[in-house]
Amino acid sequence: MQYTLTAAYHEEAVKTLGKIIAYPSVLDENAEGTPFGQDIYNCLKGTLEICEELGMRTFIDEEGYYGYAEVGEGEEMLVVLCHLDVVPVGDESAWKFPPFELTIDDDKLYGRGTQDDKGPSVAALYSLKALRDQGAELNKRVRFVFGTDEETLWRCMNRYNEKEEQGTYGFAPDSAFPLTYAEKGLLNVFLVGPGSKEFKSNNDGAFNVVPETASYSGEHIDELKAFFEKDGIKFTEKDGEITTIGKSVHSKDAFKGENALTDLVLALNEVYDHPALQFITKYLKENVHMTSLFGDLTDEMSGPLTVNFAKLIVTEEETKIALDIRIPVTADKDDLVKKLAAAAKEYGLEYQEFDYLASLYVPKDSELIKNLLAVYRELTGDMSEPMSSGGATFARTMKNCVAFGARLPEVPEVEHQVNENMPLSNFYDAMEIYAHAIRALAVNN
Repeated sequence: MQYTLTAAYHEEAVKTLGKIIAYPSVLDENAEGTPFGQDIYNCLKGTLEICEELGMRTFIDEEGYYGYAEVGEGEEMLVVLCHLDVVPVGDESAWKFPPFELTIDDDKLYGRGTQDDKGPSVAALYSLKALRDQGAELNKRVRFVFGTDEETLWRCMNRYNEKEEQGTYGFAPDSAFPLTYAEKGLLNVFLVGPGSKEFKSNNDGAFNVVPETASYSGEHIDELKAFFEKDGIKFTEKDGEITTIGKSVHSKDAFKGENALTDLVLALNEVYDHPALQFITKYLKENVHMTSLFGDLTDEMSGPLTVNFAKLIVTEEETKIALDIRIPVTADKDDLVKKLAAAAKEYGLEYQEFDYLASLYVPKDSELIKNLLAVYRELTGDMSEPMSSGGATFARTMKNCVAFGARLPEVPEVEHQVNENMPLSNFYDAMEIYAHAIRALAVNN
């Protein structure tokens, strides 16, 4: 791609990204004085200070839920929906470089947030700076909204939408190119039932991450080892604990991962008589689509339903199963819940809804999509069609918004993974694409 943005903008953007990566902005709800933790608040405040240095007007919510920075005038507003929180790094010793220290190696930017979503946010921010420096005349306001709770419950955007105005249209730089016009519904649930005096489980984790490891310590380690060896399941054993090894991916792509927790439960079900183990074995043994319960639930726009078995907590008093369910855009959520609740009840489990995000769908023939797609195709020569996704981006928090970049099709998706990174070429290309997109949507040509 031929750049109109000079190397000076590239260098400045990378320098700024390093500052923002340095904030370990992982959720900490135990911190006092901020809704999601001091590190997240510091990241939000620091990012807005950078925006002020770039000549933007800024606002930070008095309680620290969100902030925004904008330029331009007028009633219409192009919104760029970003988030500054990141998922936990996991085993830091497994990282090639410190996860909260931006490192350039082999022409790649390494660090937690380089793909999701600090890297894309900075790329879009500096594309706007370049346009303004070049004298572009905005015909509407351009507002960057910075959320702080995207990786969990989206309470930041709920608060924003309660208090602030909506955009006329916009995009979230938090997915992949060319663009995503449909996003599945997102349902997080707990199935809660009786505990166990025979075994315990403390396999906790994020809803939106396929478990890479799952552990058990108890009297049946030898039986579990035999089960794993027979089925070719990877595991380790140390200090009286056995741990299954899977492959972690974002839960929207659960079918691409290997769920270590499911593997563990299938083995536990061989040695313990417990309804929670039986439920998981029956409905998730065959595939992550739970076709034995829901049938072939799919549609042309967004693909099949997927389920991530994210957590299993078993104490003497209680058992909690956590499921992350991605629902096709045309599926009936109420019908799905009815089937799941009924099946769970047969195993003594109670359905408890934790979070729900409705699906997103913007028709392919909308002006927003036609403009963004034209920009992308002209710059890259890639004539790929818009995509649907099981992922959830802030685009669904406002009408007439889509997910647009920043990952290019040939770049591996490593968000939420150890050694998260973005190639420098992808970062620079995204800056160029976003500059042309903002010009097409908000500049007098």
